[in-house]
Amino acid sequence: MLKLFLLVVGLLTLVLIVWNIGPGRIYEAASQLGPVGLFVLLVPSTIMYVVEAYGWKITLGPSAKNIPFWRVLAIRTAGEAVNMTTPTAYVGGEPLKAYLLRRHHVPIVEGLASVVIAKTTMTIAEVVFILMGIALAFWRVGADGSSGQTVGVALVSVGFLVLVTAALVFVQQQGLFTWLLEFLRKIGLKIHYLEVREKKLRSLDRTILDFYRDNRLTFCSSIGLFFVGWMAEALEVYVIIYFLGGPAMALSAISISALSVFIKSGTFFIPGSLGAQDGGNMLVLRAFGYSDVTGITFALIRRFRELVWIGLGLLCLALAGGRAAVIRESRADDLGNSS
Repeated sequence: MLKLFLLVVGLLTLVLIVWNIGPGRIYEAASQLGPVGLFVLLVPSTIMYVVEAYGWKITLGPSAKNIPFWRVLAIRTAGEAVNMTTPTAYVGGEPLKAYLLRRHHVPIVEGLASVVIAKTTMTIAEVVFILMGIALAFWRVGADGSSGQTVGVALVSVGFLVLVTAALVFVQQQGLFTWLLEFLRKIGLKIHYLEVREKKLRSLDRTILDFYRDNRLTFCSSIGLFFVGWMAEALEVYVIIYFLGGPAMALSAISISALSVFIKSGTFFIPGSLGAQDGGNMLVLRAFGYSDVTGITFALIRRFRELVWIGLGLLCLALAGGRAAVIRESRADDLGNSS
């Protein structure tokens, strides 16, 4: 019920913003892209998906070495479609990736370990990207006035995110799932699903720990690849602003992209960050001197790109056997009895 309420509120917020600015003005601005612009718009996101898929692939264990890269890309695209359409802090599609990998003879423990590690390296790269974007925002818009205050609040928030990310890495090195199981026991909460899978959870922790201990170069490489992926998103911002009539500036594009990512991460509890992400993008562009028409048109064009990739992700999921088949398989042979 809460999810539905937030979805309705987000949708109403977006409709009110569009109505207030004027659908005709937005359509006129968006029509500047044309067919060529729409095609070019998808190039940066394609680069982002390919690079990030490779950033995940190098974290996979030996069982996945013979899986073609295009299959890894398709599995990740399917998982990301679930991440973008469910209010689960963008992690709802991660177990799905592991289950789809199992169809290619990757043990569930190895698959789950890879998605945890890749999510960690992606988050570290995201934090670095956001910090860089905020630093550029201070330089571009200054530290005075409401824009500077907004950036200052963002900086404090990202500082908290850095601490949380560091804590996540530390807990993983101590045994994330074992720690969680023991913590639940200490507070008197025993979850049967986890209790009967204690052996597999400990094996998962060992697999993650072994990766951190024996593959430090790969760990850093994965962070680097995901950072390139975030920079590709900044390229997308540059392309959209350019086709909307600009002026497009590379450093501003990086900052706008980083702040947009930060807004999206902070509104994960709203399905698709609907309304909040769009209004936030408009305010960010306003802080950089762009009109509200450009800001909301920018937000809606990025929504179009998201819908394209959600569609491709659902297609990949259907070709992989469909959501229902994956769920049936996972229930029949889940973490408790997989090799």
